[in-house]
Amino acid sequence: MTSKDNFEFAHAHRKEVAWMSQNTNTLPVHPAILDAIRASADEQEFNLYPRKAGVVGLSEAIKEDLRLDDVEMILTNGGIEGEYIATRALLKAGDEVLSTDPAFLPIHDQVAMAGAHAIEADIYRAPYVLTPEHALESVTPRTKLLLVIDPNNPLGSGYSRAQIAGLAEIARDRGLWLIDDITYRDFNADHVLATEFYPEKTLLSYSFSKAPGLAGMRIGAILGPPAAIQSLRKYDTNVLGVNVLAQRAALAALRTKKAWLPGVRRTCERNQETIRRTVAKVDGASLPVYPSKANMFVIDLAPTGVNPEAVEERLLLDHLVHTRAGSYLSKKHGGKFLRVSFTVSDADCARFAQAFPAVMDKLAA
Repeated sequence: MTSKDNFEFAHAHRKEVAWMSQNTNTLPVHPAILDAIRASADEQEFNLYPRKAGVVGLSEAIKEDLRLDDVEMILTNGGIEGEYIATRALLKAGDEVLSTDPAFLPIHDQVAMAGAHAIEADIYRAPYVLTPEHALESVTPRTKLLLVIDPNNPLGSGYSRAQIAGLAEIARDRGLWLIDDITYRDFNADHVLATEFYPEKTLLSYSFSKAPGLAGMRIGAILGPPAAIQSLRKYDTNVLGVNVLAQRAALAALRTKKAWLPGVRRTCERNQETIRRTVAKVDGASLPVYPSKANMFVIDLAPTGVNPEAVEERLLLDHLVHTRAGSYLSKKHGGKFLRVSFTVSDADCARFAQAFPAVMDKLAA
């Protein structure tokens, strides 16, 4: 069974499956978020196209969340659409984008759509981030943009203040654009925005998919200096605005963030520890990054000789636990690891803890 087929199976059994495959958040959302969605639907707000600038208060709430003033934004269908808009606007054929492997490779596919090429610096080694020193080794005269995913998907590694400052300095010295993908920012209490060091050419990719649990709503934004955002607008195809129910949910999520985020972080800490203990029971399996700064990390299976795609399949079909093999996230190392996300209930995490050693034991036999 291919990974695509696995997702079809998982969706068909959505209410039964422990969804630990896409870094989504299946924990109960704050009641205010549900109330906002219901109120919008009850008022049939969906009859009309929404304001192009977004529902009143949303852009201001995003700026307040990031503690930024002198930025503008384009509301998008999830964070990845903003990155598509940016790459189409800023890149041309022959340009290079410095990124990493592992990474969220669909962004690299978008780079290719612009005729450009992603240089994938290998970070599957300590400290599991693109250090300034490593970036200097990989920058070429064709490099036009530096892509930083912080925290990293799939590794769960986070960048230090010094590392972000160093990358921003490299971008400034070479006149590069810097896209700071902060999709998993809320899980890292120590997160630092690249705009603090390089506001003039940094774009922030912002998403509501993960921490507040709104992946299916498809709502995000791309933020940056006013002149830069203006140049991006010609590639924004959402001329009639972004889903209004999603915007209402996003605004409610920001207004109640102090109420729900601490609980989400506590669940992540608890589930990480459960998974760590589970992995320790399997000879040869390990966690390259622990603790994670995001809501996922990878389990290295290379010394076990077990194929991660076989583990993904057996966990899903035999135990209804959905994880993700590394081939989706790394060209160089995808055959070595399994990605597991843990914004799930304690019960779902316990199912993984019971199933993983059994699957590994069976496949290693």
